[in-house]
Amino acid sequence: MTGPGLGSPLPPSGPARRGHVLVVDDQRNMRATTALVLRAEGYQVSEAQDGNEALGLLAGTPVDLLLTDLKMEPMDGLTLLKRALEVSPQTQVVVMTAYGSVESAVRAMRLGAYDYVAKPFKDGELVHRVDQALERGKLLSAVQMFAGEFNARHGLTALVGRSANMRELTGLIARVAPTDATVLIQGESGTGKELVARALHAQSLRKARPFVPVNCAAITESLLESELFGHAKGAFTGATRARRGLFEEADGGTLFVDEVTETSAAFQSRLLRALQEGEIRRVGESSSLKVDVRTVAATNRDIHREVEERRFRQDLFYRLNVVTLRVPPLRERLEDVPLLAEHFLQRANARSARKKRLTEAALAHLQRHAFPGNVRELENLVEQAAALSEGEELLPEDFPLRGAEAAGSPPVPASPLGEVPRLEEAVAEAERQAIQQARARWPQDLGKVADALGISPTTLWRKMRRLGLSTEG
Repeated sequence: MTGPGLGSPLPPSGPARRGHVLVVDDQRNMRATTALVLRAEGYQVSEAQDGNEALGLLAGTPVDLLLTDLKMEPMDGLTLLKRALEVSPQTQVVVMTAYGSVESAVRAMRLGAYDYVAKPFKDGELVHRVDQALERGKLLSAVQMFAGEFNARHGLTALVGRSANMRELTGLIARVAPTDATVLIQGESGTGKELVARALHAQSLRKARPFVPVNCAAITESLLESELFGHAKGAFTGATRARRGLFEEADGGTLFVDEVTETSAAFQSRLLRALQEGEIRRVGESSSLKVDVRTVAATNRDIHREVEERRFRQDLFYRLNVVTLRVPPLRERLEDVPLLAEHFLQRANARSARKKRLTEAALAHLQRHAFPGNVRELENLVEQAAALSEGEELLPEDFPLRGAEAAGSPPVPASPLGEVPRLEEAVAEAERQAIQQARARWPQDLGKVADALGISPTTLWRKMRRLGLSTEG
């Protein structure tokens, strides 16, 4: 170990960190120095000189993190790791290994350790690894502790709607959720595909294990494989240490692969193998790891056309398409608009301690809209109206739908030249209207305007300058 922990005074301890760390090392000086560094950082620290003493402490005392050396006598670190996870499954494990023994550390991670740190290590590196391991432990504990709350938030009761097609969807979810069948969710952007995936997980036998979402469209192609499958140290430039992928993080639970049609043929091939074999291979490694994951995929594209036009592998489509759930767009269930709007308004009221109410005229106004942005658009409209309206009652004028196509009405005609507004122009106009409405309520207080719009005063100032609005106030 190097750094201020040896040969110089310890730095002032920072804010107290919650977490009980058990340090196990048969070298007394190394054990004591490591414990001293962690105590200085605000951890509660216990020490054990061998594996048997450590197991005794684990059996009688809650331990958040086990930090153990690998090379010990009479019980080595790998044996301690396996027995410790049997005694205390919730305890996170970080192993310490000598330089050049990384293979043993990788083996330890495959047996359940969260991470490793190679000796000699700097104090800052040690604290960073301990922090990360404890954070992961908190997240996993929260999944189990709040399983009931998760079910209430993301179970079938969270799928708001009484229309016939929503009743059909929730019925299908209830039937397929307890199985391990792979599910493909199809629907337009903003319809709530991830909410459906969470409902499947919350009603499944895996609900006490992690739900891990990944949006393939939000990650560059070069990083997507590493994100899902993990990578070995040195697998590519910048891979300074081995890393678990999301498949491993979701082990025992559900992996939600959103926008799966946005992936390349090479990635689709690897995903197919993972689904077929139930195993993954980290980027840069030659051996495979078994994983127990239920996969739920989603897309907003016509996946049949993607297959026909050879942009999506047919064999992967069949592997994903064991059960298909279609989430209907909001324009196909406009009778659910009042129920959804009330749901979103109650949530906004709870956050702001207000008592806003929707008028019948406002609800009728909303039901005449086609909602190209679906449920997400309705949610944004309600939250904006709740933040910017002056009175307790929300009126039709609190929901600006200008330029939008009404449900059941002919489309808004294009310009004489057949042009349509550019997306950036439409966004700028929407921002301008929102800022102007907020300024009308608080003409002399840009801070309140920024709070109402949910942005910082600096961001508001920049937007106003860009949109040509006066920043005086």
